[in-house]
Amino acid sequence: MKLDTPQFRAIFTPEVDVLSELFQRHGFGLRMAGGAVRDLLMDKQPEDIDFATTATPDEMKKMFQAEGIRMLHRKGEAHGTVTIRLNDKQNFEITTLRIDMTTDGRHAEVKFTTNWELDAGRRDLTINAMFLDLEGNLYDYFNGKRDLENRRVRFVGDPDCRIQEDYLRILRYFRFYGRIAIQPDDHDAETLKAIEKNAEGLGKISGERVWMELKKIVTGNYAKEIMLRMLDLGIGPFIGLPSNPNLEEFKEVCDRTRALKAHSITRLTSLLKSEEEVTALHSRLKFSKYERDLALFIVNHKNVTGHPPLQPFIILIFESKNKVSDTHEWCCEILKYRGEVCLFKELSQWKIPKFPVSGHILMEKGYKPGPKMTQIMTSLKTLWIESNFKMTKEELLDSLDKNIHGDGL
Repeated sequence: MKLDTPQFRAIFTPEVDVLSELFQRHGFGLRMAGGAVRDLLMDKQPEDIDFATTATPDEMKKMFQAEGIRMLHRKGEAHGTVTIRLNDKQNFEITTLRIDMTTDGRHAEVKFTTNWELDAGRRDLTINAMFLDLEGNLYDYFNGKRDLENRRVRFVGDPDCRIQEDYLRILRYFRFYGRIAIQPDDHDAETLKAIEKNAEGLGKISGERVWMELKKIVTGNYAKEIMLRMLDLGIGPFIGLPSNPNLEEFKEVCDRTRALKAHSITRLTSLLKSEEEVTALHSRLKFSKYERDLALFIVNHKNVTGHPPLQPFIILIFESKNKVSDTHEWCCEILKYRGEVCLFKELSQWKIPKFPVSGHILMEKGYKPGPKMTQIMTSLKTLWIESNFKMTKEELLDSLDKNIHGDGL
């Protein structure tokens, strides 16, 4: 087939035209590859475009140097990828066609080739193994277009072999299932069998790579059904989840947050029951500090209550030892977790007022920095919060004087 859609035509910036003309003039094949082709066939505008070529990295470097084109990020050259910047406007990653010589379940040793079908055959899923030239001609060696039309996610060739080349492909399968499928739990039996057989291999994959895929799964389509299927296949222990995750809570939180844009940590934490389980998961997945602290915050405060309902959250925000803005966001995530939509909207729009009394003001009144001043500041903040932030600096200081004279502080 030949593609000619608005999304395809929009790709042709002046820089893409330069790139196309350059490879044609030097006699090398150049095609769009992978995700960009998949997106274009779904009438989506690709965010990034990866190119594949018959030129080797050395041939590309020689060509770019002769044309005075700037090359970036030289680290990818060993794997066949050369990155360039054209007209100081647009970067392009161009990768030589390759085949895998040896694999260890994480990385592959590759050999360069000029055979497009061999390169397609080393890719993970049929929907990611298509090429599109700059005339709009589609090259589809494994029926990826048909699978895309039928909303089927299939491995290229034997699922067992594809997974053993890189165990992360297990998670990539589920991530793309959420993006492509129209049924929440309609998997090919052979695929599930291969995933279950090779689940332990995920233990070899770095936490950072696992988390990059997992966070997209838990915030994507069919997150509830996909995660339950993954756990049923025995994947949980190899990605850091406890042996007895809180499945009922997870299902409820997924349902509650369906219409809300919940943080990936918010959904994932619903599977956990304690700080210890958060710490164990963090140790495996290497969360950022923000993500780790959010998970701990949810585990410790998800059941907090008070009257009026937002009062305990406001107190948490002002008494937090973390950044006030972070704690504000975390409290909003708890309200999403609980499905309290109206309270979430109210708290998310709430502007954090500035506390009118500072340490400098207290020092001007004769107080010295130390535990006593900290205690006084905490008491004044409590009064201020209880007044719904209406007490002025003068009223707070007046209450301080009265309390001191009455030995209240």
